[in-house]
Amino acid sequence: MKEVLVNQWIDVHAHFYPPETEEEIHARWEAMKKGCWTSPAAPRWSPESTLAYMDSAGIAMQMLSNIPKMRDKLRVSNDYAAALVEKYPNRFGFLAAIPTDDPSSAIDEIRRASDDLRADGFAMTFRYNDVYLSDERLEPVWEELDRRHAVVFGHPDAYAGGVMGRPCALMEVAFETARTVTDMIYAGTFRKYPNVTMILAHCGGALPALSGRLLLLGNEDWIPNPHQVTTDEMRKYLQRFFLDTAGVCPTGLAPALTMTTPDRLVYGSDCGVPCSTDRTMNANLKALLEYPGLTREQVQQIGRRALDLFPAAAKRLQQSR
Repeated sequence: MKEVLVNQWIDVHAHFYPPETEEEIHARWEAMKKGCWTSPAAPRWSPESTLAYMDSAGIAMQMLSNIPKMRDKLRVSNDYAAALVEKYPNRFGFLAAIPTDDPSSAIDEIRRASDDLRADGFAMTFRYNDVYLSDERLEPVWEELDRRHAVVFGHPDAYAGGVMGRPCALMEVAFETARTVTDMIYAGTFRKYPNVTMILAHCGGALPALSGRLLLLGNEDWIPNPHQVTTDEMRKYLQRFFLDTAGVCPTGLAPALTMTTPDRLVYGSDCGVPCSTDRTMNANLKALLEYPGLTREQVQQIGRRALDLFPAAAKRLQQSR
């Protein structure tokens, strides 16, 4: 019998696909191949296989997210995730996808997901149909999220076109995260909406490694800075993000812990998508457990910290015991 790696951890970075026809699965696979993916078969998802992996690794709950690029499919996806939480209330949480290419639709879905579907939080793509989260047209969306003291999981577009003959999910996602979050800092997003809690996927991508350069050069007179964001503000925002550990251990931890502190790290696996397998997720988890720059207590806190961010999910988990 294989050893369970951890005990009752919470995974903030887990994906899913709603039920699809064989035609839809094949179409998605063909689109992936155009993006330089060489997967041997079309990726599929089921709650049963995911729960089996969670049990084998020692994961108590996953916060599910999926962000389709078509609005009708996004709503269907959110509905399906809400139904999964209703069926498995102590195993799954739900981060509602928001269509951030249209502010009115985005606000409608925030309200629907919160009030009708009881979402635990929200999932937003840094670039959704070519609209970045720093776009000034999204100010009303951030106002609504700020009013609700929302927790937002920010994720890059892993299904964009390939770069240099490789899927963008390999490396380009890290730079999209860094570019977009930096632009949000310059746009004053985090100054104006301090009640939004942001979790950045993949340990912030390339942002931690580049954060020193941003703090060193970001306020020089050759850098456009229309909102006059100071270096101290930049440092404060960089330290305030939560960073998940998906797909970056161990080398991604050192820059993250230089930019911020251990109490801003949360466990993430990137489960449920074709760039992750049981082998890679377990290797990433073991590297986190063995990382010499963190104490054993700090690592265990990383695995449970999401309970503080998602109180409704924590309550469901507690009620099941």
